[in-house]
Amino acid sequence: MNIFLKELKSHRKSLIFWSIGVFLMVVSGMAKFEAYSSSGQSINEMMADIPKSLRAVLGFSDLELSKASGYYGMLFLYLLLMATIHAAMLGATIIAKEERDKTSEFLFVKPVSRTTVITAKLLAASVNIVIFNLVTLVSSIILMGHYSHGEDVSGEIAILMAGMFILQVLFMVIGSALAAVKKKPKTAASLATGILLLTYMLSVTIDLNENMEPLKYLTPFKYFEAKNVMVGSGLDVTFVVISVVWITVLSYVTYVFYQKRDLNG
Repeated sequence: MNIFLKELKSHRKSLIFWSIGVFLMVVSGMAKFEAYSSSGQSINEMMADIPKSLRAVLGFSDLELSKASGYYGMLFLYLLLMATIHAAMLGATIIAKEERDKTSEFLFVKPVSRTTVITAKLLAASVNIVIFNLVTLVSSIILMGHYSHGEDVSGEIAILMAGMFILQVLFMVIGSALAAVKKKPKTAASLATGILLLTYMLSVTIDLNENMEPLKYLTPFKYFEAKNVMVGSGLDVTFVVISVVWITVLSYVTYVFYQKRDLNG
């Protein structure tokens, strides 16, 4: 419990900054939607002249942007990127920081096992991503209620946040597994972020080339896309199962390799 509380305290400021950032992202996004709607010009017409490749990168190739729900679907991609980057960095740093800060000896002279330490750290990281997710959920529902002009999408937003939470946990354990495996755990955060960006670029490439559709199972950014979730199909059970399997495997890797590693500092 002491380790758990200590980790929560040490990441408190970071969580506050990330939460403010995601709140401002939702505010600015929906304010832009209101500005576009007030201009009298169709957002879809404005975006029609943008090349397909750029539309895919920006995340709105198949969305009805003239509706608040469609515009939020585009915004969700950026919220998801923020959430997963935060989770990947958190998972890596919460495992690696003892060696980074040269406090390993101080921690492990206490009568606690490494399994207990890892469990406390991952629980603290999980609480952080739950708070981040709730801030995003509440901000989105309140602001969508203000800007949607009567369109009720609270249910769709809640499902999107459920999908986002699954991916947050997935990238958190990607970061923790890398920190446990690597001989230089200080580089785990940058490597986890690099993997995240590569999988995002793969999802963009798939959008640009239909022949690459079978590769969608390799990138989490294709698992719970807003354009699929918000049309009524909800979360794809196949992708949920794949995510749970990866989370289980990577959590196991974190525990096993952290037990075996020689800690520096």
